[in-house]
Amino acid sequence: MSQPAAPYFERAVFREVMAICTEHGLRCQTDEYGNLIVRLQEKPRARPVVLAAHMDHPGFELLRRLDNKRWLARFHGGVPDSYFRPGVPVRLMQGNRPAKLGRRHGRPAVFELRETGRPAGAEQVARPTFAVWDLPDFKSAGGQIAGRSCDDLIGVASILAALIELKKRRSPAHVIGLISRAEEIGFKGALTLAAAAWIPKRALVISLETSKELPPVRMGEGVIVRVGDRTSIFDSQATRYLTEIARQMQGTGLKWQRALMSGGTCEATAYQEFGYQTCAVCVALGNYHNCAPKNRIASEYIAIRDALAMVDLLVQAARRISAFDTITGGLIRRLHTGLRIARRELKKR
Repeated sequence: MSQPAAPYFERAVFREVMAICTEHGLRCQTDEYGNLIVRLQEKPRARPVVLAAHMDHPGFELLRRLDNKRWLARFHGGVPDSYFRPGVPVRLMQGNRPAKLGRRHGRPAVFELRETGRPAGAEQVARPTFAVWDLPDFKSAGGQIAGRSCDDLIGVASILAALIELKKRRSPAHVIGLISRAEEIGFKGALTLAAAAWIPKRALVISLETSKELPPVRMGEGVIVRVGDRTSIFDSQATRYLTEIARQMQGTGLKWQRALMSGGTCEATAYQEFGYQTCAVCVALGNYHNCAPKNRIASEYIAIRDALAMVDLLVQAARRISAFDTITGGLIRRLHTGLRIARRELKKR
């Protein structure tokens, strides 16, 4: 989370993911579009479990310099107009230069950014290419993680944590982490991955997100099995698989919830529409897209226990994929048992 990013400008997060994979001996490569693919094949013939998340977060693309102090910038991502108030602090990247949001420049989502100072030394040489809100990168306190970009770096970190745990246990699993670019502007990276011929069509795709906290879910009450988003309802059998595993894990202390999270459309919709059996998990997010009450720009935040529960559920989902049909068939067996009882009781009465 200490690596600022915006749509199309994910290079710092990209390098951080590569470094973590190298540290833990995970195979990591990039495709022609700049997405990252992380592989763990402890059991190559097993049904692949694909974990998907994205690197970017809403931010500004610098279009051109207007004069010594002003830049013209386009904002990418879903933030209501009322939050773009002149004077809101931003940071120009690279170079970490302080600036403030200026006036709108005629076109939708195009603004002036005015530099308010220049850093000394080598950072002054770097020509900025994008800008982010001037917010703390990362803070952990009171059982929460807060920062500029929980969405979706918590998802990226959870993929890596699950892969590291599976590798440490030498679990018999075949897992592929898909870490994509430019999700905030139409999940462009996810679309290129979903259309890639090399992803096995029999894979189970699990999309990871931080999703706007909406009733009935509550932050701190565990990982959310997400039955759908604003656009789609996800695969019923795949969702049942996660639900059954979560229910079985309750005895070990797992806290979980199940809900339709309609605050936005996520990458699961893209993978599902391209023919993959798809489900999703998420954690409840505060200040979604940095939008706080009273039109303030503020840090996003999540509950640490929710993110840890998400990793635990993903690890078990990957480990038990060979029992997918048995686990999801439990409902059918219960219904047929109920049918036999129903026939007998209805005739009797």
